Amino acid sequence: MPLLWRYDYKDMSVNAIIIMTGFCVAAYLLGAVPSGLILVKMTTRLDLRKVGSGNIGATNARRAGGWPIGIATLICDVLKGAIPVALAGWMVDSGAGGLTRDLWMAAAALCAFFGHLFPVYLKFKTGGKGVATAAGCFAVLSPVALGIAVTAFVLVAGFSRRVSAGSLAAAAVIPMGVAWFEGPYIIFGCALIISVMVIRRHQANIRRLLMGLEPPLFP
Repeated sequence: MPLLWRYDYKDMSVNAIIIMTGFCVAAYLLGAVPSGLILVKMTTRLDLRKVGSGNIGATNARRAGGWPIGIATLICDVLKGAIPVALAGWMVDSGAGGLTRDLWMAAAALCAFFGHLFPVYLKFKTGGKGVATAAGCFAVLSPVALGIAVTAFVLVAGFSRRVSAGSLAAAAVIPMGVAWFEGPYIIFGCALIISVMVIRRHQANIRRLLMGLEPPLFP
């Protein structure tokens, strides 16, 4: 018999759906935690939304608080994606079938990701761009596809010296990596949605890149 808080979803009972729906809400609430804003506020008393680009992600946190704060923000944002997806996969009995397991893991990933983009704690405004949280999600959903995306990020960011350019490259390739190595259309659909949203959140960066005004990683 499975533990009380671990379900076999073969029957997809009403109770199981309620539990997993609640879990998706929890994934959103975790993803919505503004890690960079909190860390910068604690260490420098600055409001990250009023510093640099105004973004609450790791790159702007580094500008406001230095490399240690930027790295800490990056780690927290990655964990916000990885933890709920990993827990969703663990909670669903592996014998329940790939479709159901993929569905709930993808749902957890999307909830955490959109929580970061539209955080309830900040009135659904001034959220991050989702790159680090997406990386955490795909570290569980498709490590190989994430490896391809990270390689694209490192190459493009290293060549251009622009983090935003690397992030756009990673977002562009990860759905292809998922399609090639994973197969399930649910995971591919999740990757495609996240990719489109990351690119949309970088619209201002794209304009600055085209105009040659995007600030470099190292001045």
